[in-house]
Amino acid sequence: MLKSNPRIVVLRLGHRLIRDARVSTHLALVARAFGASEVIFPDTSDTKLVENVEDVVRRFGGSFKVSVGGSWRSIVESWLSGGGIVVHLTMYGIPLPKVIDEIRSSGKDLMVVVGGAKVQREVYSLATYNVSVTNQPHSEIAALAVFLDYYHQGKEFYFNFENAKIKVVPSPSGKKVIFTSGEESD
Repeated sequence: MLKSNPRIVVLRLGHRLIRDARVSTHLALVARAFGASEVIFPDTSDTKLVENVEDVVRRFGGSFKVSVGGSWRSIVESWLSGGGIVVHLTMYGIPLPKVIDEIRSSGKDLMVVVGGAKVQREVYSLATYNVSVTNQPHSEIAALAVFLDYYHQGKEFYFNFENAKIKVVPSPSGKKVIFTSGEESD
């Protein structure tokens, strides 16, 4: 069944408490800004990471969810058994431009898997697609942003985040922010 708005969930493998706090937070913020509905950090219980991302959601709106814990393997297997597809972003996969139309036109809910440390071989075999965003070493944050931009075809620039307390107004110079109380800031 083709869905008009498939759900996109990001699964971030290899989060290392303290060492990856900033990178993982940035990954979650990119996932949110570029149209994912959730990011999952399995095999960790980093409550500070959850608090930081939830604070951004409270201020800038949307219904983005961040989860920690669970086995990555169980999460992926459950996703697949529910009919979703799994896209693993890796420098070893099929080039993104060659598979993005097929992924998009499937209309299925999408789990995007990114890893910070060495990814286990089993991830490659469980993934529906192993997709490369270049065949060179790169950041999982950059790979996720590029993938989601290709997937949404630039529509992320026009997403509306409901219940935002803060809205950024595009401006050719300077910073302009509107608070939901109606006041503006330059």
